[in-house]
Order: sequence, then C-alpha cells, then structure tokens
Amino acid sequence: MTIWWLAYIALGAFAGFFAGLLGIGGGSLMVPVLVMLFTAQAFPVGEVMHLALGTSMATIFFTSISSVRAHHAHGAVLWPIVLRITPGIIAGTLIGTHVASLVPTKALALIFTLFICYVSVQMIINLKPQPHRELPGALATGAVGAGIGFISCLVAIGGGVLSVPFMTWCNVKMQNAIGTSAAIGFPIALGGALGYIWNGWSVSGLPSGSMGFVYLPAMVGVAAVSVLTAPIGARLTHQLPVKTLKRVFAGILLALAGKMMWGLFSAP
Repeated sequence: MTIWWLAYIALGAFAGFFAGLLGIGGGSLMVPVLVMLFTAQAFPVGEVMHLALGTSMATIFFTSISSVRAHHAHGAVLWPIVLRITPGIIAGTLIGTHVASLVPTKALALIFTLFICYVSVQMIINLKPQPHRELPGALATGAVGAGIGFISCLVAIGGGVLSVPFMTWCNVKMQNAIGTSAAIGFPIALGGALGYIWNGWSVSGLPSGSMGFVYLPAMVGVAAVSVLTAPIGARLTHQLPVKTLKRVFAGILLALAGKMMWGLFSAP
C-alpha cells in the first residue's frame, strides 16, 4: 500500500503545481494517471474511469481553494464574474456527473482523450481568442456556465481551458481570466465531487475506501500535496516561460491519454 501512497503524493505535487501555473485544475493530468494506478490495483475495470473522474473532481476541490487564494492575493480574481456564472456551473456539474455515471468506461475514456487532444492543440499553438465583446448578461453567462460545468465534469477538469478563452473573448485581461478561472474551478469541483459521490453511492463492487465514485486514499494523498504546490505555480505564472511549459505539458498529456486508452482497450 505504501507504494500507492507515494504515487498519489507524487501525482499531487505535479498536478498541483501545473494547476496553479496554468489555471487548468490539474484534472487533465490526474485522470489518466489515476486510471493507470487504479487498473494496477485491480479495481473493477468497468468503473476505473468513473473512479478516476470522481476522485479527480474531489481533489480539484482542495486544489482550487489553495490556487484561488494565491490568485486573489495578486488581485487577479474578478469576483462579480464568479458570482454571475456559478449558478449555471452548479447546474451543469450535477447534470454532467449523472450523464457520466451512465456512460461505460471505454466511452468515457474516448470522450476524455478527444478533449485532451483539443486542450493539447490549444496549448501547443498557444491559441488566444481575440476580444470581440463584453461579458453577456446574467442569463447568458449562466448558460455558458452550465455548459462549462457539464463538460468539465465529463472530463474532470477545473474548467480553465473553457472559461479562460471565454473570458478573454469577452475582453477580460489574461491575468484576470486565469485568476477568475481558478475561482470558478471551486464550484465546478464542489458540484462535480458531490455528483460523483451521489451517483456512485449505490454501485456495488467498488474498492474499500470509496465514497461513491471518489476513492478517498487517492484523494487524500493527491490533495494533501497539491494544495502546497498549487500556490507555488500560481506565484510563478509571470516568472516562468509559460508558453514553453504549456507545450511540454501538452505533450505529456497526449502521451498519458494515449497510454490510458491503450491500457483500457487492450484489456480483456
């Protein structure tokens, strides 16, 4: 068991740092690694993807608290936007977790991998939408939030790869978009974690230590370290070559997603 705790701690350190640095929530890295770790521990093959998604969302809940505190200290969080988009976020996450609980593991893995390909291409070409307009009204912003929450729960991310481009398109400065995205990650993770716990509560055969689709030992190991490394990443956002790091990180994501897909689809 000790080796698994060490693996969770190492994952937490790496995911937390990049969550703070890039405002991505860390789920895009955590999910494929957790799938591989859970598979190695002989968890039910049909539920490893659900467990990885649920555990990742629960971990992002703690990471987002640490990350948003660091961004708030730098004055980068636009709280009026957070308050406006949160109701839609919560609704979208609850719907998204219910849908995810009904989708088979291999299909979820395919959805996740396709999304990672989108995220990676976005990072590699450093795509930045040009500002065209101001933020829409409360109803439209809530609808956008519902879409972000829904997709985020299907792929267990903090929503940064969706909310940052949206806010940038609406004339929000990049620094504020990243900081605000970190704050938006909190309701995404809260709604997502609760949804995965609820929808997995009555599922039989889950490993000991599970609370619904959240595997508590992994959550504790990853979260305990990620909350320490996320603020470090947030502080270094304007000091490190983020553009280069994004491209390296994108390559890592593609390799991990590919390895995860191979492992799941090659299994009997």
